[in-house]
Parts: sequence; C-alpha cells; structure tokens
Amino acid sequence: MANDLYIGCPNGIVLCVDEINQMGCSGRFYHSYQEEAVSFVSLGEMLFRMEAFFDSLNFPRRGNTDRNFTEPHTVNAGWQKERERIMADREVLDHKGRQETFIVRVQHRQNNTWQGRITWADKDKTLTFRSIWEMVHLMENALYEDMAPEDIPNYQSWEGESQ
Repeated sequence: MANDLYIGCPNGIVLCVDEINQMGCSGRFYHSYQEEAVSFVSLGEMLFRMEAFFDSLNFPRRGNTDRNFTEPHTVNAGWQKERERIMADREVLDHKGRQETFIVRVQHRQNNTWQGRITWADKDKTLTFRSIWEMVHLMENALYEDMAPEDIPNYQSWEGESQ
C-alpha cells in the first residue's frame, strides 16, 4: 500500500477482501485493539461484526438506542472503560486483502446507519458515504470493476430472473 494511507480515527478498520462469492465477499478486518483478524464469510456477517466492534468501543456512539421500559435508566448507560490499543496504525495498514483492501472510518452512527469515509487502498481513492448501503455499493463497484459480466454474482430480482 502507498505510504500516504492513514487510519486517522480510533475506530478505523482495514478491511481485507479475500474472495468474491455469491454472498458478496469474504475476508477479514483489522483494527488497533487486537492483533488477530476478525474474519467474515459474507457481507452481512462483515457488517454485524463491524457494528459489534463499534459497540465495544462505544465509538462512534449510536444515534439511536433500543428502548427499554423495564430496566432503570442510568445517566452513564453505555459508557465503557476505554480500550487499549495494541497495534499502531502503521501495523494495521500493513494488512492486505487478496482481492481488494479498504480503509473504513465510520464517523457517525445516526438514523440506524453509518456515515463516514472509505478508502479504496489499492487505488488510493477516498469517498464519503451517507449510509451502510452506500458504503457497500462503493465496495461492490471496486470489487466488480475488472470482472467480466458473467463472473459478477447474480442476485434475485422482482421479475423472477437473476440479474
């Protein structure tokens, strides 16, 4: 990767896509708070594991929380002890996916989605996204850019035919 790539936030993730499959993609991601990769076998699993990571940091804080009418409300609910970084940003940036590599920086979690920036590390291009699905769309554009149309995974459509 280029030397000018950076993470720049406490919850930055280096997302390594190792395989493109019918479930979207599989691979692993890295962050500064553990040396081991967090692996995923589908796009959905990747998103759930990233959300769990953000929850463990409580950063960025959720804009919406689950309502609970049976548990007493506490002023500091959701605050946790700050996690200690184990790896420097440069070490996290050393990881690379077999297919593509992205750096994801979620800045806000509002309206039950994410807003932030994603860098396509292999091309050194950075764009902002306003929702999880916009981020996924940007990733898919990168993943399928050089693929022949017949190699792009087919998805169900409302017309009953695969697209």
